Amino acid sequence: MDSQLNVNVQSEIGELEAVIIHKPGPEVERMTPSNAHLALYSDILSQQVAQAEHDQLSGALNKVCRTYEVADLLKATLERNQVKKTLVQKICQHEGLSHLTDHLLSLDSSALSNALIEGLPLEASPIMDNLSQERFALKPLYNLYFTRDASMTIGGRVLIGKMANAVRDRESLIMETIFTEQFGVATVNPMNSNAFGSATIEGGDVLVVRDDVLLIGNGCRTNAMGIDFIANHFVQGPGLQHIIVQELPHHPESFIHLDMVFTLLDVDKCMVYAPVIFSNYRTTHFTLEGGKVVKVTTEDNIPKALSKLGINLKPILCGGTDSWMQEREQWHSGANFVCVGPGKLIGYARNQHTIEQLNQNGFDVVRANDLIGGKDSIDGRKSYVITIDGSELSRGGGGARCMTMPVKRKLVSW
Repeated sequence: MDSQLNVNVQSEIGELEAVIIHKPGPEVERMTPSNAHLALYSDILSQQVAQAEHDQLSGALNKVCRTYEVADLLKATLERNQVKKTLVQKICQHEGLSHLTDHLLSLDSSALSNALIEGLPLEASPIMDNLSQERFALKPLYNLYFTRDASMTIGGRVLIGKMANAVRDRESLIMETIFTEQFGVATVNPMNSNAFGSATIEGGDVLVVRDDVLLIGNGCRTNAMGIDFIANHFVQGPGLQHIIVQELPHHPESFIHLDMVFTLLDVDKCMVYAPVIFSNYRTTHFTLEGGKVVKVTTEDNIPKALSKLGINLKPILCGGTDSWMQEREQWHSGANFVCVGPGKLIGYARNQHTIEQLNQNGFDVVRANDLIGGKDSIDGRKSYVITIDGSELSRGGGGARCMTMPVKRKLVSW
């Protein structure tokens, strides 16, 4: 495993070289209908089916880049005693579980990694069994397979997510430890800043368009102070820099992040959920110089704002032209694609009308299982979409972009 990793992400579409993923494990089956909402879910998942679908994602990614698994990275990191002690103490202090510190520290790196991800069951007792509705002393990380949110690569540094819901804070602590201790990467963490104490930032809202352009969603997961934090810490380069902020509706839950309604596909194409992107929700363009805002402009929408910066994108419609299908397919992450290169995508097969729109716009459709099994190939294809089964994974509220955290991409020629 690499002792150091040279992170570099200057776009959403550059050829993917390294990515972090997490295969959903026992933690996803530690939900019940009565507690799913506490884990930010509206449904419960089958571990077996979700894992089979995630295997398609990882198998497709392994064809094009280096993949890292969070559980493996965490286990390797915990083999260093001082790092193990520091992380356990941080987690126990943050979650008010100081009484678990000694027990967690007594576990070996493999068992501790499992406990931090899958949860730690309460010790059984007749009173607890009869009176308590709680089953876990340390709650499982139900959302960890959405690796995009807890950390994000911007340029040559990693921004640690300041999650909007405390149930996900441990994800950020784990990712920060992995990057700093396992890879020796510089991280920036809003949780360490008194000046931005109310900031919330999640990776699904942060899109790196170009080295001088960030696109950020402003909704229920990333707030104005979070965007201000990003401006203060990541928009400091010479010349003009740009942050385009898209206002998002807070309901329904399928609009939680910008990448649920907008993703980049190529140097000249993007995927949009039209009822949000082409609507009355505000699009604001902040121009910065030397880290300070020098101009604020209200734009009609994201594509028009980007066109003024020389990035001309043809919108492809999530769900096609029928409003009924648009709504249905957006609900199951139909606008959520991850690029493994310019014009080279991974997304859910279940969103048939969206996939048809891509095909009509020059994207070859390649089934992940056919690619992995050698029945089909992406060699020589200029543009393609690799489709993974997503009937189970999508019920968690995210798609291929949500499940991938790129750490290194090649540069793009615009």
